[in-house]
Amino acid sequence: MKRTLVGAFGAIALAGALLVAAIQVQAAREREYPPPQVDEDAVYITSGSALRRLSGAYNALAADLYWIRAIQYYGAAKARLAERPLAPDPPPMLAAVESKEFSQLYTLLDITTTLDPMFDIAYRFGSVFLAEAYPAGAARADLAVKLLEKGFRARPDKWQYLEDIGFVYYWYVHDYRQAAEWFQKAGEVPGAPVWLKPLAAATLSQGGDRQSSRAMWERIRQSADIGWLKRSADHHILQFLALDQIDALQSRLDALAKTRGGPAGDWGAVLRAGVFPRIPTDPSGAPYELTSDGRVRVSRSSELFPLPVEPQRLPPR
Repeated sequence: MKRTLVGAFGAIALAGALLVAAIQVQAAREREYPPPQVDEDAVYITSGSALRRLSGAYNALAADLYWIRAIQYYGAAKARLAERPLAPDPPPMLAAVESKEFSQLYTLLDITTTLDPMFDIAYRFGSVFLAEAYPAGAARADLAVKLLEKGFRARPDKWQYLEDIGFVYYWYVHDYRQAAEWFQKAGEVPGAPVWLKPLAAATLSQGGDRQSSRAMWERIRQSADIGWLKRSADHHILQFLALDQIDALQSRLDALAKTRGGPAGDWGAVLRAGVFPRIPTDPSGAPYELTSDGRVRVSRSSELFPLPVEPQRLPPR
């Protein structure tokens, strides 16, 4: 009996020693060959067609899940960028390419719309996520157009996708001739609103300016059949109001600079001069910033940041 107990305790001790040794070996191995970091945003299956075959009868459910993941991915990327200090006025396209914050966004949207080719919201919202200027979006107008073209192939009755492509070219690329062509194509789809063809003609002849851009967002708001798209239009209309306010504020500050012999440089000096009773706020309620050289700009903490780069009129032919 005693020998049996001694043998059992010896086996336990040996097992414990081997376990400790194994842990030490594993720790040494991980120090020498650390495991690669896993990107929590990684998309391991990038083929929507493969996922469509795998999900079978549950394609619509899988599409919903990937759409939710795309929204979460987009929101998380925006949140990270909001917390990260940015260089003043980074070039949108360059900053977006270097950032890689939105590198998986198109893949997620492509999978979503392959699983469910009729997923209207994914095409229209997704194209906005892709086209929006950095850091509000991926600054990839080319991928936004690609996604919308895919949607129109799946649903040739959806003139809205062609209108959206025209808007991408108008607002984000500032290619008004391309925009006019897509508005014209949208107007030729049966059931399209009558104002699309005149819009194409006006875009081709005039190009863009603040007034016509604001009117275009108004039309999008009126024709939007999705609440989020209407809210997006409202957001952009407020940005135009901020641009109008900045012009008015800047005019008064420039006049003050002439009397002072130079820019005030901060709001304190402006308030002491009696130009404004208080620090002006933008339409979202956030105080405007005043740079040291006397320029007014929307705050980076404002809901309206970044303000859009305004389209310009076409040069005469």
